[in-house]
Amino acid sequence: MPYRIAGTSSLRAYLGDAVVYRKLVPADPRLPGFAELRGPLDLTGPYPPRKSEPAYGQVIAALLRRAQALERPGRQLRRLVYIGDTRMNDGTAFAHICAAGGWPGRAFIGRDDLDQPARIKQVGALFMANRWALLVDFLRQAEQAGFPLDEGTAVIVDLDKTAIAARGRNDHVIDAARVEGLERTAAEFLGPAWDPVACRRAYAELDRPAYHAFTGDNQDHIAYLCLVLGAGLLSLPDLLDGVRSGKLRAFDHLLAQVDGRRDALARCGLLPVHEAFWTHVQAGDPTPFKAFREQEYLETTARCGPLPGATAEEALAQRIVLTGEVCAAAQDLRARGALLLAISDKPDEAAAPSAAGELAQAGGRPPLHRLEMLIVKGGG
Repeated sequence: MPYRIAGTSSLRAYLGDAVVYRKLVPADPRLPGFAELRGPLDLTGPYPPRKSEPAYGQVIAALLRRAQALERPGRQLRRLVYIGDTRMNDGTAFAHICAAGGWPGRAFIGRDDLDQPARIKQVGALFMANRWALLVDFLRQAEQAGFPLDEGTAVIVDLDKTAIAARGRNDHVIDAARVEGLERTAAEFLGPAWDPVACRRAYAELDRPAYHAFTGDNQDHIAYLCLVLGAGLLSLPDLLDGVRSGKLRAFDHLLAQVDGRRDALARCGLLPVHEAFWTHVQAGDPTPFKAFREQEYLETTARCGPLPGATAEEALAQRIVLTGEVCAAAQDLRARGALLLAISDKPDEAAAPSAAGELAQAGGRPPLHRLEMLIVKGGG
């Protein structure tokens, strides 16, 4: 299935500012954020829920209703379409949004798997496709099944590895940006003590699902662990042994142990970054390693934009690109009157530093959905 470059654009051209990142603060200032919605929705806790939580569905459903009231007064939402890339995470978010809104729905879960014949497999309301090019067939089949795509339809578009850096097509580039951001952060704080080989080995091990219960599947926690491992405050074998044996019950347990070694942290120069991290964790902030996330943003944006003279294959290897099929579907659905909203579990500090403070003030850097990117489409 050959790929081709179909120009450049931004997600904003297809979605406007109807985008929410992890903090659930819409880029469109007309829409309420989590802080405004949590009271009316009777949600507890100061931080927004993640995509796997029922409360996430409540917030997104409330946002969709508010957006519909702004864009199409008097017209109620009656159904939901979801476009994502993971059966578990996106499928769960889809189910929670449908339940919160009281809407029937259909979800397209896509990836490119060119080793198999093109097909869509239905499991309940989920339609798993092994070609992004099958998205148009999914939408056509929905209409044929009596599922209109009109002003009564809300469409959720997942951002990471769906609208950009599509899974199975070039999702590795967005992953590489995060890892490079981690390595640059470690190199900055560790200086001559930084060992890139050991850092990559530690990251590759700790990012495995076997350790998600300990790390919380939180990249900030993994980045912090790579830092203290690189400083020699912990050894990777001892850390893994502690987790497997149950001596280290949770990440917070280990963090408290490290906090008790402030003299050692000061000697290796990590006390300031540890204190900042510790403060954010104590406050319950799910994105406590701000310096790492800012580096991730810089590495991500460095992989966007044109690549003069490149083939589609070279672009897919080196650039975070827009998924042409998703952009075309968004454009078509918007023209039919459907309400579109893009969601991303990427932390705002790594996606929209205009909301994160220092980095924005230093460079006025735009959020990801406003960045110009190459558009790449696939065949059938």
